Amino acid sequence: MGKQKREVPELNSSSTADIAFLLLVFFLMTTSMAVNKGLQRLLPPIPTEEQKQEDMKVKERNILVVLINSQDELMVNKKPMQLADLRATVKEFVQNPANDPNMPEKKEITIDLIGNIAVTKDHIISLQNDRGTSYAAYIEVQNELIAAYNELRNEFAQAKWGKRFEECTEAQQKAIQKVYPQKISEAEPKNYGGAK
Repeated sequence: MGKQKREVPELNSSSTADIAFLLLVFFLMTTSMAVNKGLQRLLPPIPTEEQKQEDMKVKERNILVVLINSQDELMVNKKPMQLADLRATVKEFVQNPANDPNMPEKKEITIDLIGNIAVTKDHIISLQNDRGTSYAAYIEVQNELIAAYNELRNEFAQAKWGKRFEECTEAQQKAIQKVYPQKISEAEPKNYGGAK
């Protein structure tokens, strides 16, 4: 007697597409995507015709030039500097506490919630980097510049209202930002070479 072949029953695959679709929707709804944030920078408004014709001259004393060369060495106003010293240098430059004639000009302005106060509103931090600068060095310098402004704002908020900048009301934060406006200008990368 010969063996009879048993037929293997077929699987019902009519609902496989539905199940795959449901799994796809489930994973899309429950998975969070990494969002690249980037650096926050506010671009200046497009100048009017009148502003284009005016040649704006910035006094040299109001500019702090921060340069990162291709060897990731830091120079501030043509002098070598360690990254650890950058934050304190920027804070002193922005504040100009002794009204040093070699540092930014102080001008008295009136700010809501604060009143009359002398600030260095025309200061500029010019960040320049070499084409060979590493991304890590560039980000480290950016972090120090931003941290200097954050510390100045926190110190002012603590002295004025006894709380951190983040804890202040929106009006208080705007007032502090007028005292310490963040003015970082980034130049297009060039080939500067090594520090000398």
